[in-house]
Amino acid sequence: MRCLPEEGAAVMVEPALQIKGLCKSFGSLIATDDLHLDIAEGEIHAIIGPNGAGKTTLIAQLSGELRPDRGRVSFAGQDITALSMPARAGLGLARSFQITSIFGDFSALDNVALAVQAHAGHSFRFWRPASEDNALYDPARHVLERIGLGERAEETAANLSHGEQRQLEIAMALATDPSVMLLDEPMAGMGRDESANMVDILCGLKGQLTIVLIEHDMDAVFALADRITVLVYGRAIATGRPEDIRANEAVRAAYLGTGDA
Repeated sequence: MRCLPEEGAAVMVEPALQIKGLCKSFGSLIATDDLHLDIAEGEIHAIIGPNGAGKTTLIAQLSGELRPDRGRVSFAGQDITALSMPARAGLGLARSFQITSIFGDFSALDNVALAVQAHAGHSFRFWRPASEDNALYDPARHVLERIGLGERAEETAANLSHGEQRQLEIAMALATDPSVMLLDEPMAGMGRDESANMVDILCGLKGQLTIVLIEHDMDAVFALADRITVLVYGRAIATGRPEDIRANEAVRAAYLGTGDA
C-alpha cells in the first residue's frame, strides 16, 4: 500500500537539500561521481542502488561526517558544505545509522531525554537528578508516544527488540527537532511485521519533515517514497516518482531486475 501525501499539502519551491557537483573518492574508488540532486521540502526521497553504489557515502557527506572532494551541499538555501556534523544538527539536520547506536544500559526514555538535552546544548551531568527535569523528560515522553514506544519508555534499551531499538533511534533523531532526517537503512535486520510497523511510523511523519531514506527493502521504498533516486557507481542514473522508476528500463537493468534488491 502506498503512503500518500496529505491532501492539500503545499509544494515548496526552495529545496530542503540541494546537491551540486558532489564528488568523493577513496584512492582510485569513486564513491560519489559529480552528483546533482534536489530534495524537495516535505518529501520522502529514497536513495536506492546496488551494494557499493555510494549511498551511505552520500548520506555521510550530507550529514557532515565526510567532507566532499568537490561540489556543494545546501540546506534551506544555505551552503553547509564546510559545516561540521554538530553545526548541521543545530540547523535541523538529523541522521540515523545503519548500525543501531543507542545507550543499551539506559531506559528508552533516558535515551530520548539525552537527545533532547544534547539539542538544547546542555552538558551531560549524570550526577544530577536529570530524571526530575521536566524540560527534558516531557518532550522525550511525547516523542516516544509519537513513534509508538510510549508503553516501553521505562524499559532498558538493551531489552527492547531489534525493531523497537530502530524505533528508538528514530525517536532520538526526532527529539532534536529536525526539519530533515537522513535515515540509513532503518529496516535493516527487521522481520516482516517489524518492517511494516516502521513503514507505518515513517508514513505518519510524511509531510511533517523531509526524509532522505536509504533502504534495501523495496516494498518499503515503493510504499513510502514520493520520489526515488537510483545510484550506480556514485552517479544518479534516474530520479522520479516510484511508478516511473519501476518502468525505467535502465533502472531495471542496473538494479531492480538483478534480483539483489
